[in-house]
Amino acid sequence: MATTLTLRKEPQVKVVLKEEKKEVPNLKTLKDAIPADCFESSVVTSLLYLARDILYCAILTYAAFQIHLLPWVSLRVVAWAGYTFLQGCVGTGLWILAHECGHGAFSRYQGFNDFVGWATHSFLMVPYFSWKFTHARHHRYTGHMEKDTVFVPWTEDSLASRKNATIEQLKHLTEETPIVSLLKLVSHQLFGWQLYLLANVTAGVKSAPEDTPIKTWPASHFNPFSKLFTPSQWIYIAASDLGLAIMGSVLYYAGTQIGAWNVFLLYGIPYFWVHHWLIAITYLQHTHPDVPHYTADTWTYTKGALATIDRTTGFIGRHFFHEIIDYHVVHHLFSRIPFYKAERATWAIQPLLGNNYHEQKDESFLYSLMMTFRKCIYVSDKGTPGVLHFVRSEKNQ
Repeated sequence: MATTLTLRKEPQVKVVLKEEKKEVPNLKTLKDAIPADCFESSVVTSLLYLARDILYCAILTYAAFQIHLLPWVSLRVVAWAGYTFLQGCVGTGLWILAHECGHGAFSRYQGFNDFVGWATHSFLMVPYFSWKFTHARHHRYTGHMEKDTVFVPWTEDSLASRKNATIEQLKHLTEETPIVSLLKLVSHQLFGWQLYLLANVTAGVKSAPEDTPIKTWPASHFNPFSKLFTPSQWIYIAASDLGLAIMGSVLYYAGTQIGAWNVFLLYGIPYFWVHHWLIAITYLQHTHPDVPHYTADTWTYTKGALATIDRTTGFIGRHFFHEIIDYHVVHHLFSRIPFYKAERATWAIQPLLGNNYHEQKDESFLYSLMMTFRKCIYVSDKGTPGVLHFVRSEKNQ
């Protein structure tokens, strides 16, 4: 599938560049091309977005308390389905605003950023500082086959060894029946986030800090003494756990007042929607047949940052998800650019990137998720040594 490259200096004009070949520009060249004000965050603007999402959350919660007044069970089922989906979208937006805090893009004041991020992520049962530290390593080593912290793919040899299969037999993994792929995908979407927090799944073998004194502890985001963190970070991990304990107590108390089932409907199902979107967004931002991964010898920060892809979910992504899907490439290059300036920054660097810029806007997001999950299983460097791409089945060569 050819990657569509879009020059967006004018939103209405779309120019497809399929043959243009350019070297990877250096980071300074890209930064100089972006208007200086794109790097400036506004605490007022950020707080207005936060207030908007909190207002959405409150309105939806109030509406949910009226669902029992509907006369028919079928209407109540539809209403709850609509509520949980929309609240999941709003919760994902709140998650992304806390993500801005972790990058220092919410405001110029990092202490304020950390307070807002801690409060918002704790509300969503996310360990803010734990995630912040490992996510920073993800940005530092994006696309690195050993040090990246999320969605590092299997290599051809490692997967063959794990499956006790030949390289030739691996090609059949991309030809599994749709129902098998669907069941695996549902499990991936429902439990992928929890497994990442609990056991650091999909991370590279060298993703933990090198100066961690205790290397034998499990790689859990909830353990201050995990090998994922350094001694100077331990107090922050404890603060993350405190936030989770506070929110857990609030949910328990709510259950005693309105019933556990109502808490599950009001909070539990939207919680899983948030994690569905979170896993899907992160996975698709870093997984595509045209997006490479690199060995330690060939990786650089800029090449790794460009090993990402801009996608779209239409109105949901642009409004609820604060365009984190639409303009993710520039976010990986310069993570302190606030999300509401990422579009203009993207327009500025696209002409310099040529075919180094990856974008997928010609198919639906959920269809991309299903097809990518089926086809992008393991990588090989049979082409350029040190540059690994996903292997396609013979049907898709």
